[in-house]
Amino acid sequence: MTARKVLIVGGGPAGMMAGLLFARAGVPTVVLEKHGDFLRDFRGDTVHPSTLDLFDELGLLDRLLEQPHDKVTDVSAVIGGETLRIADFTHLPGRGRFIAMMPQWHFLDFVAAEAKAYPAFVLHMDTEAIGLIEEGGRVVGATTNRGDMRADLVIAADGRSSILRDAAGLPVEDLGAPIDVLWFRVPKEQTPANRTQGYITDGEMVVTIDRGDYFQCARVIAKGSAETVLGRGIEAFRREVVAAAPPLAPHIDALAGVDDIKLLTVALNRLKQWSRRGLLAIGDAAHAMSPVGGVGINLAVQDAVAAANILAAPMAAGIDPTPLLDRVQARRMLPVRVIQELQRAIHRNVIGPAIGGRVTPPWPLRLLDRMPVLQRIPARLLGLGIRREHIRSPRATN
Repeated sequence: MTARKVLIVGGGPAGMMAGLLFARAGVPTVVLEKHGDFLRDFRGDTVHPSTLDLFDELGLLDRLLEQPHDKVTDVSAVIGGETLRIADFTHLPGRGRFIAMMPQWHFLDFVAAEAKAYPAFVLHMDTEAIGLIEEGGRVVGATTNRGDMRADLVIAADGRSSILRDAAGLPVEDLGAPIDVLWFRVPKEQTPANRTQGYITDGEMVVTIDRGDYFQCARVIAKGSAETVLGRGIEAFRREVVAAAPPLAPHIDALAGVDDIKLLTVALNRLKQWSRRGLLAIGDAAHAMSPVGGVGINLAVQDAVAAANILAAPMAAGIDPTPLLDRVQARRMLPVRVIQELQRAIHRNVIGPAIGGRVTPPWPLRLLDRMPVLQRIPARLLGLGIRREHIRSPRATN
């Protein structure tokens, strides 16, 4: 039988990883990315141990780590001026005993290059899907700015503002997110160690992501308060940020005006149903995550692996994947639910009080700091997640 074709819409972590694995299995695979490159300022940088281990299983970890990155072996936070160590990744199984702080464009460029080694893989840049093609109640392709493209399966990996999930009418459960994020960058000197850090103080939370010669910064604010915060002007903004995160002080004046600050509207939701006949949603298109913990990339990659594990071999053999689509959601819904509930608890018990002006380090965090052996627990949860995936999809012999 002739192999079935898959069309993947979205060149983010979910889409590119799915593209690599389906093509590796011999499934004719087309990935659409609406931009001309992967270079975006405000994409996550955290490649967690679970993802590193997957690339090790593929025999690609050493090459992946040739990309620019820093290694973060533990996680701490500065709460009310007190530094608390929360997680220690050095005791995890496997080779991924750290978080790789790798700009996402390097990660995606790497995955794209590896996928292109397979003859079944095609990547179309500057190609945006704008709707679905349906026949007889089944999705059979997507309409794009470059014409119609047909496939036996369309995978919607087009992010939290997914056009395809809306076009398909897939029902969304909104869990509510009480925060938004203001993104900006501040120059810094190169340092031997990565200085990514989170700072929580009375009324403020600022995260600084170390990208070598600059910090990519996230100021967490109450949902809908961006206009008020920015309306106080750039001098007030600089002053408030430095009060929370003093290491930004030497170069904060490089933040010239409010036009240098971008709003990320945080969403926390999930689809009640991830699929229709001929269509499957994965990654942020299936479940938008809060930036808390930087887990979004890694959950998206896990979705892609699960989809390939379940669907790639049958599609390569020419079997219709539609009866199998529900198995992807069944496999992935538990980890999504668990992580989203943890994020809601952190919103409620840590971030909410912090930006509300009440900062006292919660007793569980103090306990973790005082008993290093306990730091292995959050490290395992954050680093490996719940029901983590392994590479089960085949590699084509031709």
